[in-house]
Amino acid sequence: MQSRAEVEHLIAKTALGDKSAFSVLYDATSAKLFGVCLHILKDRTEAEDALQDVYLRIWNKADSYAITGHSPMTWLITVARNLAIDRLRARKETAGDLDTASELPDARPGPEAAAIASSELRRFEDCLNELKSEHASAVKGAYLNGDTYLDLSERYSVPLNTMRTWLRRSLLKLKDCLSR
Repeated sequence: MQSRAEVEHLIAKTALGDKSAFSVLYDATSAKLFGVCLHILKDRTEAEDALQDVYLRIWNKADSYAITGHSPMTWLITVARNLAIDRLRARKETAGDLDTASELPDARPGPEAAAIASSELRRFEDCLNELKSEHASAVKGAYLNGDTYLDLSERYSVPLNTMRTWLRRSLLKLKDCLSR
């Protein structure tokens, strides 16, 4: 193991982009930092990936290390610990999303509701069939397709007020039919 001063020197040279100093720093500290990652993550493969990210962060942030009298290993361990905890949180958030998704109720109707809806649809279609075909078609256009009264009046070549009357009377007939 390197001394405190040697590790500080390696970090300082790494901050200047010295690849050989970074390699020596890795050799001197990777076992300890891997242990920190493995202890937190409890998964060897994920700890190995985390360790790679730790050294990328050390390479990129070495210039932010300040000699404060504390052990440089404390700074390196803090980098490894924080990164491993971030990965652990990300893992839990992903798992939480999946667990939550599996607990969501199914929005589709159940068999009973589907049978009732099917029966109601047949009743509605039977009532529509009691209307004149062009009136039924106009009702479908206005209330199922979103056609405007003006569009429908032009399509059936009737005045706008006549179309309104058709639709109003057709709805009243449908209401009576469905209430039987």
